[in-house]
Amino acid sequence: MQKRRIDSLQALSSSYKKGIISLLFFCIVLILVLNVVAAWSYKRGLTELRQQSNIRLELYINYLQGVLEKYESLPELLAIDSNLVRALLNPLEPTRLETLNRYLETINTVSDTLDTYLMNKDGLTIAASNWQEKHPFIGRNFNYRPYFKEAMAGKLGRYFAIGSTSSKRGYYFAYPVRKDDEILGAVAIKIDIDSVEQKWSHRDESFLVSDPEGVVFITTRPEWRYKTLKPLEQEVLQKIVESRRYPDASLTPLAQSASMNNGIHTLEIANKEKKNVQRMVMQSQFMPQAGWDVHILTDTRTLVKKVVAICFVVGSGMTVAYVLALLLLQRRHRLAELSRVEEEARKVLQEANEMLESRVNDRTQELTEANEQLRKEILDRQETEIKLKRTRKELIHAAKLAVLGQMSAGINHELNQPLAAIRSYTDNGKQFLQKGRLEETMWNLEQIGELTERMAQIGAQLKLFARKTSGQIVIVPLHGVIDGALEILRPSLKKENIDLSINVSPDDLEVRANHVLLQQVLVNLLSNAMQAMEGQAVKRIFLDCRGEEDRVVIAVEDSGPGISEEHLQNIFEPFYTTKKSGQGLGLGLTISDRIIRDFGGQIILTRSKNGARFEFTLERIK
Repeated sequence: MQKRRIDSLQALSSSYKKGIISLLFFCIVLILVLNVVAAWSYKRGLTELRQQSNIRLELYINYLQGVLEKYESLPELLAIDSNLVRALLNPLEPTRLETLNRYLETINTVSDTLDTYLMNKDGLTIAASNWQEKHPFIGRNFNYRPYFKEAMAGKLGRYFAIGSTSSKRGYYFAYPVRKDDEILGAVAIKIDIDSVEQKWSHRDESFLVSDPEGVVFITTRPEWRYKTLKPLEQEVLQKIVESRRYPDASLTPLAQSASMNNGIHTLEIANKEKKNVQRMVMQSQFMPQAGWDVHILTDTRTLVKKVVAICFVVGSGMTVAYVLALLLLQRRHRLAELSRVEEEARKVLQEANEMLESRVNDRTQELTEANEQLRKEILDRQETEIKLKRTRKELIHAAKLAVLGQMSAGINHELNQPLAAIRSYTDNGKQFLQKGRLEETMWNLEQIGELTERMAQIGAQLKLFARKTSGQIVIVPLHGVIDGALEILRPSLKKENIDLSINVSPDDLEVRANHVLLQQVLVNLLSNAMQAMEGQAVKRIFLDCRGEEDRVVIAVEDSGPGISEEHLQNIFEPFYTTKKSGQGLGLGLTISDRIIRDFGGQIILTRSKNGARFEFTLERIK
């Protein structure tokens, strides 16, 4: 046996070493495979990202071209209007200029442009659609703007800038106004491009439009506006300042760093809200019509998450395959080991079976005899339990009869008084009847009837208390039980001159109990209290009933000498009493405790300043 255990430990140690080696080898292979998968999936993801971004970039450029082409021909149409030519030839006629202002205002409203205005060949604005606003263009000179210079050169001027008067962003178109071959001035319109940003701001990618100097002036990310894609030289900055293109703009670089790998332009941009750096792939395309560079920036976090997910799937698959392979190898090993163990166990079991059969035969005889003896004991216990229940009921009934016997003298006195009064009222009634005094006779008869009803109530209550009860638990009003107990004990209370105080809070308390048995408990406790106060100068009993959530606490407290420490442990024991000889059998508290337990409650002796205080709890009915 010892040799077999040593062999088993050696085999286990060898298996453990092999498992560690195979696990290390698997981890190395897993890391190498995941590196290859991550590099391949990242490269493939970048390719797909570039393809998707190129499509979206084409869509964005077409959308921009559509917005610009919508207004591109408007300045050329306005330039051939004779009203503009006459205004440039006669700039000092107020009536003509006011009419032109209203005309330009109408054109501006219909075409949904920001501003429409006419400049003479010196760049001075002589008429404008915003002529009624607080800061109109009239009287302002815009000869420094590139779009004016291009128009005066005979071409369609294009330019994006922040308005020097309105401080609003906009894209400007300007076209020369001619008479014959002479250029008299230029008409310009300004269009709003905020809608371009708003329409495309909900996209996952970020769109940028930069001017030839690399300044971002249109973007779906407002915090990137007027940033540069690269640091600007001092000459370029000076040129932008002179053209007043971006007044008050910081023109700081957008990216913290930029890199180019395999034709992929990557930017690292600080995100101030999330306090981190976003790595973004940028693709660009030139827009020759406006001379802009349009860019699309895509966050690589989505691609990284995709790569992580692919690596997780591959790693999980390899791990599952490795675990399955281990399980298969372990199963083969277990089957071989199990086959060997089964053969050894078969031999051991065969030997044990032979020994067991002999023992079973011996034990079977013993168990048969013990089983027969156990059946007899069960029958004896059942019969004893039936006798015990019957005896307990008899004891309860005997205890009630004992209480009735002790109270018979007081009840006899209580009944003798009404009988004497009935006799007296009868004699008086005869005399009144003989004298014809019917009213007094009727009053005497009524008094006799009331006394008779009183005696009948006492007799009925005693009969109810004395009878045997089935013990059925029902809903019992507490006031009714107290009244029944007092009907039995009232003669004794009067005889002993005992002051009884009763408190029931609230008045409509109801408990789950048996009316007769609960009444017996109260009679037992009140009788014990009365007997405990014999010889006392002050005799008081306090019956306190109060509701506490789902329970009712009922307490009986007397002003007697109380119960000494030596008796506390035994007061609920059968036939144990501290009363004088002949006053009781020592069963009252025992029976009361049993009754309260059957009701699901508990009776206890609590501390009191004077005398003894017994409390018990019952289930409250709400």
